[in-house]
Amino acid sequence: MTGSAGYRNGRVRVLIVDDEPALTDLLSVAVEEAGWRAYPALDGQSALRTARGCAPHAVVLDGMLPDLDGLQVLRRLRYENPKLPVLMLTARDALEHRLDGLEAGADDYVTKPFSLEEVVLRLRGLLRRAGAQHARADESVRVLGDLVLTEETREVHRAGTPLRLTAKEFDLLSLMLDHPRQVLSKAQILDHVWSTSFDGGGNLVEVYISNLRRKIDNGRTPMIHTVRGLGYAIRPEEDGR
Repeated sequence: MTGSAGYRNGRVRVLIVDDEPALTDLLSVAVEEAGWRAYPALDGQSALRTARGCAPHAVVLDGMLPDLDGLQVLRRLRYENPKLPVLMLTARDALEHRLDGLEAGADDYVTKPFSLEEVVLRLRGLLRRAGAQHARADESVRVLGDLVLTEETREVHRAGTPLRLTAKEFDLLSLMLDHPRQVLSKAQILDHVWSTSFDGGGNLVEVYISNLRRKIDNGRTPMIHTVRGLGYAIRPEEDGR
């Protein structure tokens, strides 16, 4: 596997955790140039929130963070996803620190200062080894822009923030994410979500679309769009920029 090959939902997602903004920016650029999608975080708590939201395929994690110790973050990530590949960054070359990280679940280490090319190569190796596992796990995850839906746990996040949906709202969103950018008619939605085409069902669809907009688009760039006379479509926010 190279790049995002073998993954169902677009580009490979890489969580980058470091408290130096300049370094995080450089790593993000390197990750994006490799064809992956970067999700930066500057501290441990932000990293954990972002991980729950973006369902990363791999993590680049600094060992020294301002709030939580890097090993604490690593253990929590490992608890939630035992197979998640983690590449640790450290300014210390002590054998004890490396062993602590490996024991906590790190898959590989890079010592600062390092080259961006080395980080990308090591990440590529970790992703290649984990490719089959992630291809299976990612079957339940749908990602569009900063919106993430996980079928297995029936969880939805936007920009790392959890959203509470009813069962039918979840099913409707799942249908739309199965057909990103595609216009779905009210009849199609009724047939797939409610398994019916009863009279008056169009109003039901309008109500549920309105509810989804209120929860997903409130205070954010809209993702759910009405195509007059045809139906509804969901698009990543960058499409509207």
